[in-house]
Order: sequence, then C-alpha cells, then structure tokens
Amino acid sequence: MCIFKRLFFVLFLFLTACVSEKLVLKGTDGSTIPPAFARFAGIPIPEPAYIDLEETRALGFGENWSGTLVFTTPFPSYQIFDFYLSEMPKFGWSDVATVRARISHLTYIKDRKAIQILIEKNSDSESYITVTSIPNNTGISGQK
Repeated sequence: MCIFKRLFFVLFLFLTACVSEKLVLKGTDGSTIPPAFARFAGIPIPEPAYIDLEETRALGFGENWSGTLVFTTPFPSYQIFDFYLSEMPKFGWSDVATVRARISHLTYIKDRKAIQILIEKNSDSESYITVTSIPNNTGISGQK
C-alpha cells in the first residue's frame, strides 16, 4: 500500500509540473512568435487583454502603426481609465483631453502622432477598449 502512495505522489508531482508549463508557438526556424500586441509599440496595453480581430484595422507596426486597435480586458472601465491616465505619460504621451463618462475618452499626442482611447463598460468586470492612432500634422508636438 505504501508503494502505491509513493507512486501516486510522484505521478502527481510530475503531472502538476507539466500543467504549469505554458505552450509557446514557434516559427518554422524555431524562433518564438511575438504576441499580437507587440505590433503596437509605444502604448501601454493592460494584461491580460484580448484583441478583437473582427474590429481591429491597423497598418504598419512598431512606433509607426496607424489605424484602430480594439480589445477587451477583464478589468472594470474605471480601472482602465486610471491605467491609461497613469501609464500614457510614462510612454512620452501628453494629454490633450480626458472625459470620464459612460464611454470615456482620452486623447494624447506625441511627436507627429495622436492617439484617442475610448473605454466602454462591457460588463461589471470587463472593458471594451478602442485605441485609434492617426498622424498629427497640426504642428502641436505635445512636448511640455
């Protein structure tokens, strides 16, 4: 009976070690495939976040992307609003306008780019976020 307990314990440890491992998608050359949000550099994305491929329309990548990024996150809208209010300046963005409402609006500029963030309540514990990035040719740089 004691040997079965030991065997069960070893098997249990082995299986729990396997479960905690994350699956990593590799390219054909063996390199790790970057997550979808890596294409949208220069803006903070809360974790976890789930991209809405049906609604996202973006061109380019890195600092030079433009278009609309749409995603959900399992945080209430008021926390996401505070997240962007706190994190955007850390990425070098200057705020132009902020409106906290049923659908909150935050607008930022940096260099020759403008970002508008819309935050909607999807449920009590989930938010629907739309980030639109466009060129800023107004001559206003956002540098304070």
